[in-house]
Amino acid sequence: MNILVCVRRVPDTSENEIALNSAGNDIEREDLVYSINEWDNYAVEEALQLTARVGGDVTVVTVGDEEDEEVLRREMAMGAKQGVLLTDQAFAGSDAKGIATILKSYVDKNPFDLILTGVQAEDGGAQIGGMLAAMLDYPFASLVNSIEVLDSAKLKVSREIEGGNKEYNELDLPCVLSIQTGINEPRYVGMRGIRQVASVPIPTFGAGELGIDASVVGAATAKVKRIDYFVPTVGKGARMLEGKREEVVDELLELVRTKGGLS
Repeated sequence: MNILVCVRRVPDTSENEIALNSAGNDIEREDLVYSINEWDNYAVEEALQLTARVGGDVTVVTVGDEEDEEVLRREMAMGAKQGVLLTDQAFAGSDAKGIATILKSYVDKNPFDLILTGVQAEDGGAQIGGMLAAMLDYPFASLVNSIEVLDSAKLKVSREIEGGNKEYNELDLPCVLSIQTGINEPRYVGMRGIRQVASVPIPTFGAGELGIDASVVGAATAKVKRIDYFVPTVGKGARMLEGKREEVVDELLELVRTKGGLS
């Protein structure tokens, strides 16, 4: 089974203090620390476990620029056979549909048995997997938290649905699945592994190689545009009640009564 995993490089929220830029329409990206999108990392781990069971190779692909090679090499150190960078000035500013269009063009020229994405991106939405499946006319399932290979042409997956319940589906291959966190435990990637793949060539493809009309991707054709960011108003801190249990209960009731919670 040859599996393609679509990955994305995002600001690492655990390593950065996020602030808005002066225009208020984006975060300040200068000097940010970046990492692999969390959901995508689970997707790569699941692909590696699948190929360990049934054979095959894992390819990771991203749409971006040279700086995005960082996450490709990390996932190659994790075990992916190849990383692929789709990069072109024409791609800049693409919305989810534009990114899905770029990925579809790559898949059209390089077919895979299974395509995995993360359920969502930490710095964006959750549209890519569904859009890509629709463009390819492939079966699609989202919020996937287990995958079982039934045979060479069919998978059984479980999906996380409301109330903590699971829904089971069988899908024909090839198909697209959006992977939920918790499906596995992604393996640790050390610096030694990253150094081992540091000099491995990463194929790059632009609009010309992919056969993409530059007029259908990029910021100029994006139908979804980010127009504003805002920082939520910080509420008042919690008040800790101290004293004996009876005193705390009496004080709590009085506070609730004062706020109009009790008549």
